Amino acid sequence: MNEPLTSRHWLAEAAPKAVPALATSTVLILARIWNANGAEHSVGNAVLMTALSLGAAVAGALASVGRAGDGVIAGTAFATSGALALAGVAGYADGWSLPLLLWALATTVSYVLAARHWRTDRRESLAHERKSAARREEHAHVERVEALRAGAQIEVAREGAAYAEALAAALTARASLPGFDPIQLTRAGLPELPVIDFTKEER
Repeated sequence: MNEPLTSRHWLAEAAPKAVPALATSTVLILARIWNANGAEHSVGNAVLMTALSLGAAVAGALASVGRAGDGVIAGTAFATSGALALAGVAGYADGWSLPLLLWALATTVSYVLAARHWRTDRRESLAHERKSAARREEHAHVERVEALRAGAQIEVAREGAAYAEALAAALTARASLPGFDPIQLTRAGLPELPVIDFTKEER
């Protein structure tokens, strides 16, 4: 029963690690298909891909400058620029050597950039887990203190009930002794004994 869950969890952990290689491989495959369909040594296609790649790079540079720069947009623009450059070279070249070299370079750069993002996410996740663990420990400590306090109050109440029961039993036993007269004790100057109602149930 637990084996499918473990397999899904392993795949969920490994899937993000394969995204950079899948992305660059997809660009290379599409570029070589484009090469086989007339892009080889096509100056017009090369100029178009160069212009698009430079435009994406300029957009990434503009998105990353200033205080209002957006890192996500800049990263997306630079990744698009690299993909277009790889596709242009792989589509224009007549062999596999240069496209494969650029594919390896692009994949390596993608993993270097992704590794920084993964490290940041891992640090944030660890910090969140530590905070959650500290919060749970604090709540558990408060619950233990409250449980001890409640137990002490219950024990005090039990001791009070036992003392009252013992006192009532002692008064009852003394009242049942032969010759015991509370009125004579009062006349002799002793304090009057309190009247106890034994019909009440103790809580």
